[in-house]
Amino acid sequence: MARTDIAPASVAAREDKSRLIGSYWKFSEDSRIARLARVVGVIALVNIAVALYMALFYAPTERTMGDVQRIFYFHVPSAWIGFLAFFVVFVASLLYLGRRERRWDALALSAAEIGVVFTTLVLLTGPLWAKVAWGAFWVWDARLTTTLVLWMIYIGYLMLRSNAEGERRARFAAVLGIVGFLDVPIIYISVELWRTMHPTLLISQSGGLAPPMTQTLMVALLSFTLLFVFLLIQRVRLEQARDQLNFLREAIG
Repeated sequence: MARTDIAPASVAAREDKSRLIGSYWKFSEDSRIARLARVVGVIALVNIAVALYMALFYAPTERTMGDVQRIFYFHVPSAWIGFLAFFVVFVASLLYLGRRERRWDALALSAAEIGVVFTTLVLLTGPLWAKVAWGAFWVWDARLTTTLVLWMIYIGYLMLRSNAEGERRARFAAVLGIVGFLDVPIIYISVELWRTMHPTLLISQSGGLAPPMTQTLMVALLSFTLLFVFLLIQRVRLEQARDQLNFLREAIG
């Protein structure tokens, strides 16, 4: 009986120690996962090159806006990745509040940084398109404004993480990450809730995108999704390595 009692206790102790030193995502330390991540990264880059070729040469020129409409094939995937990243933040934050495990906090932070980068791309490419379509780089359109609010929320999320400390930082950031995600569905339905100048994406309906345009958009979406997977794996691995380094510094000091 003593052995059966000690074994689970020793396993639990090893798990607690591994979490303490930052080894909470075991798969990220697997050399096979590192190779797989590199393969995904290469495939993503190749797909992005294909998407760029299709956007510039395969997709037809839009009749009204001309060549500037080709920004669309990178503007929309950037928005998709921003929303996907913030959804990961939302789920990871819920799991952190429920389980208080550092790995979910690290995942939320990693996804938030990537989401901010891609949302920044949305806010940079959108005005270039808007200048031709609307005659101004920026208008206080419902979708543009709510997207700007989303960006500001997660900039605040990152600022909070850089100022607060310890579990308090992770807890407050998780709450903000959950609340901030509520803006994503608002952005999505904003063109239905308010009068807006922002176009609605039509793919399958008549009068929507031509088949070559749809195909180009799908390739671009796949490319950016693969890039997101690669960046997220690498960023989580970096965060875990940082935790391990901090543990070693504290042990030595």
